[in-house]
Amino acid sequence: MSKAQLRAWIGLGSNLEDPLAQVSTALQELRLLPDTTLAARSSLYRSDPVGPPGQPDYINAVAALDTRLEPEALLDALQAIEQMHQRVRKIHWGPRTLDLDLLLYGDQVISTPRLTVPHAYMTERNFVLWPLAELEPELILPDGRPLNTLLQHCPLGTLEKISL
Repeated sequence: MSKAQLRAWIGLGSNLEDPLAQVSTALQELRLLPDTTLAARSSLYRSDPVGPPGQPDYINAVAALDTRLEPEALLDALQAIEQMHQRVRKIHWGPRTLDLDLLLYGDQVISTPRLTVPHAYMTERNFVLWPLAELEPELILPDGRPLNTLLQHCPLGTLEKISL
């Protein structure tokens, strides 16, 4: 018996080595994941950096994947894509060539040493919530909170849509 498909939401971000190309390429690479379909992708957004000062701006997007991969297998696949982009983890919230975050995995709540879903900071970040709302404005988080309520407390601010 095969595992049922679930909708997983992935946050993408880059602020090094041609961030626009990094995120665009990663969106194409998500299409190649086994047992997974790229169902939708948001526009690309420019956002201010979070973390240490002096970083370049980020390019961000959100992707919807329909997948049969288990959560940690999906995490492994996302981290493999990051490694193909030569992601280096030196500084917490520091600059990076590519960051792929598993934001939501169906309506599941997951807490393991390797994975926290929903993503711990997603409800505080305009560069996650606004692209997510572009794709699924009526989304309800696993804890019952509607996405549109979260948007009321997370202003667009300097977040800027730059392309479809």
